[in-house]
Amino acid sequence: MNTLLDKLNPEQKKAVTTTHGPLMIIAGAGSGKTRVITYRIAYLIHRNLCSPEQILALTFTNKAAQEMRERIESLLGEGSTRGLWIGTFHSNFARLLRNHASKIDFDSNFSIYDADDSKKIIKEVMAELGLATDLISPNAVHSMISQAKNKFVLPARFAETASDFVSEKVSEVYLKYDEVLRKNNAMDFDDLLIKPIQLFNYHPDVLNAYQERFQFLMIDEYQDTNRAQYVVSKQMAARHQNICVVGDDAQSIYSWRGADITNILGFRKDYPSATVCRLQQNYRSTRTILQVANAVIRNNKNQLEKTIFTENEVGDPVVLFESQDERREAEKVALTIRDLKLSRGMGNDQFAVFYRTNAQSRALEDALRYHGLAYQVFGSVSFYKRKEIKDIVAYLRFIVNQLDEESLFRILNVPTRGIGDVSIKKIKAIAEEGHRSAFEIISQPLQHDISPRLISALNDFRFLIEHLQDMSSKESAYEVVAELLRKTRMLELLKEENTTEANTRYDNLQEFLSLARDFSDHNPEDNSLSAFLQNVSLSTDQDNVDENESKVTLMTVHSAKGLEFPVVFVTGLEEKLFPLNPEDSSELEEERRLFYVALTRAEKKLYLSYAKNRYRFGQLLVSIKSRFLDELDESVVVTESGVKLWEKREKETERSRYDYSSYQDEAQPSVFSKSWRSKPKTAKPKSKPVVNANDAMDDGLRIGMKVQHKLFGTGKILALQGSGDARKAKVFFERVGEKTLVLKFANLLPL
Repeated sequence: MNTLLDKLNPEQKKAVTTTHGPLMIIAGAGSGKTRVITYRIAYLIHRNLCSPEQILALTFTNKAAQEMRERIESLLGEGSTRGLWIGTFHSNFARLLRNHASKIDFDSNFSIYDADDSKKIIKEVMAELGLATDLISPNAVHSMISQAKNKFVLPARFAETASDFVSEKVSEVYLKYDEVLRKNNAMDFDDLLIKPIQLFNYHPDVLNAYQERFQFLMIDEYQDTNRAQYVVSKQMAARHQNICVVGDDAQSIYSWRGADITNILGFRKDYPSATVCRLQQNYRSTRTILQVANAVIRNNKNQLEKTIFTENEVGDPVVLFESQDERREAEKVALTIRDLKLSRGMGNDQFAVFYRTNAQSRALEDALRYHGLAYQVFGSVSFYKRKEIKDIVAYLRFIVNQLDEESLFRILNVPTRGIGDVSIKKIKAIAEEGHRSAFEIISQPLQHDISPRLISALNDFRFLIEHLQDMSSKESAYEVVAELLRKTRMLELLKEENTTEANTRYDNLQEFLSLARDFSDHNPEDNSLSAFLQNVSLSTDQDNVDENESKVTLMTVHSAKGLEFPVVFVTGLEEKLFPLNPEDSSELEEERRLFYVALTRAEKKLYLSYAKNRYRFGQLLVSIKSRFLDELDESVVVTESGVKLWEKREKETERSRYDYSSYQDEAQPSVFSKSWRSKPKTAKPKSKPVVNANDAMDDGLRIGMKVQHKLFGTGKILALQGSGDARKAKVFFERVGEKTLVLKFANLLPL
């Protein structure tokens, strides 16, 4: 182990060998963070400072956890990690909750619902409560509930703090949604973080046991933790104080899903005696790339002190593309990839193209296809979100949890067995009237007014479930999945259908069977259906990236976090696209951190790109290049023709520098104008807009006015109609598109 420590730089070695007491490792981009975490765990075990069972290591992806486990075993030998709890917050706390589910009124076989499952229930609850989806969408309600849970705001507290019509209605949905989850013996992803806190609060003895067991707590990507993760981590570390957090505030980019950057910024306030190690040497990128990245992130005020450097080669200059529109931008990207492949013998998989929003991929895909470049869009429909996979997962859930009625009603007629919607409604009604579970009704159909034909179909289904349930207690997950596919004839039916879609679904089910086989073979200690199902339920898109396939990668910058590529293109660098919302100072700092993440994914070559015009909302609009481009170190950036950026700027001194602070929407053609392209380009004196008297009433709102909505964000009023309580506004919101709102309830704030 001492020989291995010699491979670490001094600050890495300090981080590995500082074992006791609070420790914050500020790990800059490409600084060997995973190596340090791996070595630190191995060091604790090798030096007999603790056993593997006394370490709890929390990551943000299963892939990262698996990589760390494999590296530790390569250092200490096979089997050395047995007993070590290393995995995502969700997987580790799901495991903990299954051990103590009865203490919080759940069965240990509870189901774990993904976002789609949750949204489906929320939609049903909204219908039951008579809440119109055109007033507020189920997706928005789900987002508000998820954000509340991430902040550890439970239904009762949410209801107490509801201050307007929307939040009051969401509080009703939240309460009912929570009841449905409990009735189904199910938890959503957010529950896996807040239920442990409740468990510990209600049962201090359980908390004491885990505090005593886990003497060392390590948390990766600490800048991405939310309030619930912060609270539960603090609870777990309270006794021994051996908490080690690893992260980089400059890469905190997930506030929109609840991440709280103050967790890492305030770590030393929580633990005044904490040791701080700064991993500042980058092993990934060239000096030029880091020079550009450091120049950009330096503009953020709220950050921890550090300066990232590298001993790598200087490398090529960063190239800035300027294009007329997004089609030409995409063409330049495709041609550059093609030329680099020809001149340097590079493979498709060495290139990544980043963008701020998913909608930007369309033009890039067209260009890559045209030039015969194979690509993959990261973040498209996940394998686990495909219908046939969700169907089979629902079967597996129900096999282990007969209270999961969401899964039951999904599979009751899959494949078709003659149990239609009318029959399902009847079963639901009988169950609700008798205060019994739906599967009880299905198991005793003769006691109810059910037709003989339906009884026969229900009996077939019940026999199948009971057979598979019995099998699951004895056989591996693979055996159960194989038997399920055989008994239901899913594969045979798709083969007989023999359409393109059916063949794709057939391949997907075969892939799922392979997945079950792989899991069963590699988890001999526990290859049960429950263990497999938990693994599947907590899988993420990033865990399923095929790194061996030679394709150009297209992805949003958010998806690129944690990845690296020899050549990176960052496209769409325009105001109100990247940064997306430049008006808000805190959001602007996060957008800058997001840009920093994009830059630091590049190893050898970096290309930046913007278009002077871009189609948005169906119209070609004039774009203004991103303010982030003005923050680049111009000495190492060149245009596509090879001219240094500072030289180009000097030649353009006659053009005034853009003042972002005074930027108004009037500086570009209106999103809502249909005739701007035909207007002459000569400047005209500004005049006040003409407003119809009916469009300006005592609420002070006007057509064209920018407004703020608590839920939908910033938008612009397109139209106003009606009066009094019936007065409505049609508003285009930057994030969610067009909405028609009743002003009495909308609480629009003029900007």
